[in-house]
Amino acid sequence: MTRQYRAYLVGANGVFCSAEAFEADSDASALRIAQKFTRRSDVEVWQLDRKIALLVRATPPVTA
Repeated sequence: MTRQYRAYLVGANGVFCSAEAFEADSDASALRIAQKFTRRSDVEVWQLDRKIALLVRATPPVTA
């Protein structure tokens, strides 16, 4: 059974600037899905009123 999750994108000032709703089978799969949003900002992952994790913004690899 899938559950409803939200990925809240955190702005530079620490305030949520947008949210993405999605479904996942478990917390672990929700984190894998939400990881893609870290290209834009830090992301807080929630399932209803339960905070699952804060995912830190992905930084692109440095090329020399």
